[in-house]
Amino acid sequence: MRTVSGLDVHKDSIFMCILDEQGKKTEEKFGVTTREIKRMAVVMHSRFVSDVCMESTGIYWIPLWRLLESDFKLHLVNPQFLKQLPGRKSDVKDAQWIATALLKELVRDSFVPDGNIQRLRQYGRRINEINKDTVRCEQRIDMLLQRCNVRLSNYVSRTRSRSYRKVVDSLIRGETSVDELIRLIHGRTVNRHGKSAVHDALEGCIVESDRDLLGQYTQMLDMYQSQKQQCHEAMVQMCMNLYREAFLFLLGIPGVKELSAAIIISEIGDNMELFATAAALVSWAGLRPRNDESAGKIKSRQITHGNKYLRKALIECAWSAARTRGSVFYCRFWHLKGMKKHHNAIIVAVAREMLTVIWKLLSRHENFDETYHLKKKTAS
Repeated sequence: MRTVSGLDVHKDSIFMCILDEQGKKTEEKFGVTTREIKRMAVVMHSRFVSDVCMESTGIYWIPLWRLLESDFKLHLVNPQFLKQLPGRKSDVKDAQWIATALLKELVRDSFVPDGNIQRLRQYGRRINEINKDTVRCEQRIDMLLQRCNVRLSNYVSRTRSRSYRKVVDSLIRGETSVDELIRLIHGRTVNRHGKSAVHDALEGCIVESDRDLLGQYTQMLDMYQSQKQQCHEAMVQMCMNLYREAFLFLLGIPGVKELSAAIIISEIGDNMELFATAAALVSWAGLRPRNDESAGKIKSRQITHGNKYLRKALIECAWSAARTRGSVFYCRFWHLKGMKKHHNAIIVAVAREMLTVIWKLLSRHENFDETYHLKKKTAS
């Protein structure tokens, strides 16, 4: 007789419902500490539970997965697929419904990678956080300079350029001479906008408190860059040790570099048996146009929701591949450009094609053959 358990997981509590094929139920509430989770496992063992199902609520399911995966067959389900009808909703009834859906085999498991991929994924997610923090810190530096009436960002290409950083470092050291500051600006920038315009942009009013805050922000920037480099090196080292073959396959694709290849592996792994087809992987990544049609009218063709971290990495690779002359993705980009498609839609199409190629390479365990794909595109 099959016995299953449904868990309704919250930040500070877990509601458990054990259900067997005869309809016998056992319900209990537990805490979220390790001791409580282990006690819950003992209770489930005593009731001969074989399968455990839970919703993917935030990060609260992760500790349970780590502690229970060695003892039970776990199922992680998208909460959207387990919504109940409105009315008479409670935590206990949620746990009952999860157990019932699992017992009737109405649930569809979400993709949960193994432990190595999860550890690799942590580095990739951390890099994404660092990139956001870096942009925020750069904006604060520029806002501080604007407050001091130093308008250098109006003339340099970007605030993370070398010229910009040299000027900031010089201001922190106490330099006040505009003639000395303008020597730190790249000659191309000075010639493009004129020496007088750049000279006036550097003439501001900076006090000691501004220099102190600029120093703190630049220290934060340096710290972020150091942490990002550490995560980068750790990801590459893990990929070379654990997923060397798949890592080298990805590096052979135009537009894919070390960090992008490591992030792709951290999100989808190297086992493509988890995705039945390339279309399934594309849909999971959220790069597939949605099917929204009613009364014969197409309402939307925007891409669907999916793994935003994988999608972002693929979009960045697509931009790089579209600029790699002679590559199949370069030809694809300009072919769609000739059809008057919007450039953002074209990049999404290139990213979708790149993910399809990645699925084929990892499924067949073969290197990327540029000549083969060019001939195939020409024939089509």
